[in-house]
Amino acid sequence: MLLTALDNLLLDDRPRQLAGLRRGALEFWYFGIKQARACLFVFTFMAAVLLMPRAGIAGIPRYDLLLVVALAIQFGMVWSKLETWDELKAVCLFHAVGFALEAFKVSGSIQSWSYPDFAYTKVLGVPLFSGFMYAAIGSYIIQAWRMLDLRVRHHPPYWMAATIAILIYANFFTHHCIGDYRWYLAACALGLYSRTVVIYRPLDRERQMPLLLGFVLIGFFIWLAENIGTFWGVWRYPNQLGAWSLVHLSKWSSWSLLVIMTFTIVASLKHVKARIHISED
Repeated sequence: MLLTALDNLLLDDRPRQLAGLRRGALEFWYFGIKQARACLFVFTFMAAVLLMPRAGIAGIPRYDLLLVVALAIQFGMVWSKLETWDELKAVCLFHAVGFALEAFKVSGSIQSWSYPDFAYTKVLGVPLFSGFMYAAIGSYIIQAWRMLDLRVRHHPPYWMAATIAILIYANFFTHHCIGDYRWYLAACALGLYSRTVVIYRPLDRERQMPLLLGFVLIGFFIWLAENIGTFWGVWRYPNQLGAWSLVHLSKWSSWSLLVIMTFTIVASLKHVKARIHISED
């Protein structure tokens, strides 16, 4: 409703007549509202994580309840047309990608982190709700793309972007056996996206920012959310089993790289869909 009211504001000339700090404040406010709307799945799911008792409710384990909540939020967004069926398909892809990574990381030979509580919906030691934490990142990027009318300028060739994304994802698996090439991949991504800017419309004028800055900022907020999740004991790293401690700052870089991979998937899907529509015309 708030977005509708602000959209109505654009029908007159008042925003166009503003300048200086007043315009900046209005644009920042509108940008924040759109960001909050894009984070709808993230906010509601994190609220469920924070409010869910560790012992569960009525004998139902909390991991199972979190899965039910995540499914309810997801289908509620589609039913209310806050998310399209195409967007839901993309979110499901992120869920599958995230679950595969989780299953590998919690396996007996790796044990990068663990889910300590019992659940009926655990598969390979991973509660099924965990895939929605990765899907939430994809959901945010998809929603923000639409809400802010995003356009990307100087995007690298899609085959190059896809190659880096695949290598980033593969490194999460292979660094346990052949070494961590995270910083080499980060350097390649830095060169690849150095000229890339994202153009967005918070109000009635287009603004732009370096895409790399967006990757780093999103990665930082995911790192903050990860600290909240581990503090509540939803999952734990080995150094947090005795007592909680701050998630290592290096995870920020890992999340930023994961955001690059997620953004590449979204951009590639939109690119393919645009080409299909062009061929149909």
